[in-house]
Amino acid sequence: MIQPPKDLRRKEKLEAFDRLLTIMDELRLNCPWDKKQTLESIRHLTIEETYELSDAILTENLDEVKKEIGDLMLHMVFYSKIADEKKAFDVADALNAISDKLVHRHPHIYGDVEANDEEAVKANWEKIKLKEKGNKSVLGGVPNSLPALVKAIRIQDKARGIGFDWEKKEQVWEKVEEEMQEFKNEFNVAKDDTIDKQKAMGEFGDLLFSLVNYSRFIDIDPEEALERTNLKFIKRFQYLEEESKKDGKSISDMSLEEMDEYWEKAKTLK
Repeated sequence: MIQPPKDLRRKEKLEAFDRLLTIMDELRLNCPWDKKQTLESIRHLTIEETYELSDAILTENLDEVKKEIGDLMLHMVFYSKIADEKKAFDVADALNAISDKLVHRHPHIYGDVEANDEEAVKANWEKIKLKEKGNKSVLGGVPNSLPALVKAIRIQDKARGIGFDWEKKEQVWEKVEEEMQEFKNEFNVAKDDTIDKQKAMGEFGDLLFSLVNYSRFIDIDPEEALERTNLKFIKRFQYLEEESKKDGKSISDMSLEEMDEYWEKAKTLK
């Protein structure tokens, strides 16, 4: 096994973590707000911080990434402190648990299993998880509360981990085109007929699922791709709002053709 290079700042890192633990102890004893918090009360804040970290990563703002990592580290220490007070576990237990799990799930590093590429590692990981958790289904470890797009990615990854997957990306693209054609045939927007909304939703879901499947084969994270498009749209739309206002125009009174002129200019922005 290749040994990692010596970490010259390891002592500083340990001292920084010890400092955070000490501050958490002090806040829990002395701050009225911190004293009142429970596992449940800070849960939604953790979710918010996770999305803020995601935003910072997507905008490639490393200073913000650093800050958001710090916020999330605080939350992990906070949860561990509350659990310690309940005599359930402490931060050392949590850290040792993840270390033990990493060693167990990397037998190609800490054992005698061979895994020479990423796919072999992922497949072995899923098999070990299945044995550990005793799930009746390979998909049993996918959280129910995940956003649908992220859940589709995880479902497909887990199925692939045990070999249930297409062999070539061309096959997946054929499936995308097939689903698109089915949706078009049934729900052509050119027609004014009333559509069966439930059926349309099912077919549209099939189309999205197949697109997510294809994205895996070309190594694109569909969640990240969609979020980048969201951010791009926001930037261009806000340009439209700001520039039209400078020209003395009210966006609510503008025609689509007028707005499109600003939109085309916005598309030239980096």
